[in-house]
Amino acid sequence: MQLYNTLSAEERAELIDQAGKQRLTLSFYAYAKIEDPKKFRDDLFIAWNQLDALGRTYVAKEGINAQMSIPAENMEAFRKTLEAYDFMKNIRLNVAVEHDDHSFLKLTVKVRDKIVADGLNDETFDVTNIGVHLKAKEFNQILEDPNTIVVDFRNHYESEIGHFKGAITPDVETFRESLPIINEQLKDFKDDKNLVMYCTGGIRCEKASAYFKHQGFKNVFQLEGGIINYAKQIKEENIESKFIGKNFVFDHRLGERITNDIVSQCHQCGKPCDNHTNCENDGCHLLFIQCDECKAAMENCCSTECLNTIHLPLVEQVKLRRGIQVGNKVFRKGKSDKLLFKHSGELSDKSLAVAENREQKPKDIRQKIKIKKVLLGKAEHYYVKAQVGLFIIQNNELNVGDKLLISGPTTGTEEYILGKMLVNGKEISTANPGDKVTFEVPFRVRLSDKLYKIIS
Repeated sequence: MQLYNTLSAEERAELIDQAGKQRLTLSFYAYAKIEDPKKFRDDLFIAWNQLDALGRTYVAKEGINAQMSIPAENMEAFRKTLEAYDFMKNIRLNVAVEHDDHSFLKLTVKVRDKIVADGLNDETFDVTNIGVHLKAKEFNQILEDPNTIVVDFRNHYESEIGHFKGAITPDVETFRESLPIINEQLKDFKDDKNLVMYCTGGIRCEKASAYFKHQGFKNVFQLEGGIINYAKQIKEENIESKFIGKNFVFDHRLGERITNDIVSQCHQCGKPCDNHTNCENDGCHLLFIQCDECKAAMENCCSTECLNTIHLPLVEQVKLRRGIQVGNKVFRKGKSDKLLFKHSGELSDKSLAVAENREQKPKDIRQKIKIKKVLLGKAEHYYVKAQVGLFIIQNNELNVGDKLLISGPTTGTEEYILGKMLVNGKEISTANPGDKVTFEVPFRVRLSDKLYKIIS
């Protein structure tokens, strides 16, 4: 019974390309009482893995929150796995406007304390007493009312590339930060204003609307299905988009275009741009906006310091980041004094440029899989003084002279041409599945590392 991923993102991307089948990107959520989240999680993983479903899902005692990539031909079977549970019968699936077969490359289902980190004590208010759900046309109408205040409940790096015209866009990094800020900012309008809120797929507003009603706001509304569902409805019904720009999404795409307006700038040169990327330096991995020209000049890095770092030997890079944590725990998403054209807080509704109607460029993941490789086995030990690695061959044949690739989360990706090796203690030129192999490796390898043979 498989309860975890066995393929890397690159291997999964290769299989998707080979299959050549259309995949759909979608999201959904549901609040419900789940008595045993661990069993619920395991059951979902088993069912979804059989359908080649990929994505990131959080389950908790309060419900489920998921962003997924599903083969189009398995859509009905996938829906049946949801509707096997009473609380997900007729659940709304927010299907993306733009599809990318590589939007998700792993299936991750995690048990969490909450499906959204809101920082609220749910025992102190009625979480089911939510605001009025508005469809796209109704949402547009209420925005025209001068008595309406519209609030973006997403984070600064999301609203920067796209937002509803006239919306309050809090300069926050997390959902939990926005709640007390908005409550204080709007405390004088609880009785006589329409508090209208929106987020990516609706889940943040579901809890926030109940919270603000508890805080005394009389007229609370929320965009049903969030921006994702809004984009689908305005396209189907041919109505005006009050949203301008791109909708940030939490998969490999990092955004799907709602209108052709570009409302943000490259954080490095100031050119109109709304393409997010992550810094190439694994010791930084900062999320920021970068145009094609800066991407080429800076080699996908956010600063000259990071550019210099990625050209160091891998051993030196590992030393520099040893003992630190990367990502959210250290670096602010899109916040750095190196980013000269970053904007957050009060944002303009002015379009800076019009996006070209062109096919999306290949994603980084597709560039990585140009290296064709086959999995040989995994690392078992590394003898530091002798600089020798021990590997177990699990698949395929290994020969002296093969070009190898050793890959792992700490080691990174290193290529190596095999000069000689010991197979089960004897120096021979060929190793087969089941053999223990040792050979010199000029860099440290770890138990999590995988051994590949490059075939093209």
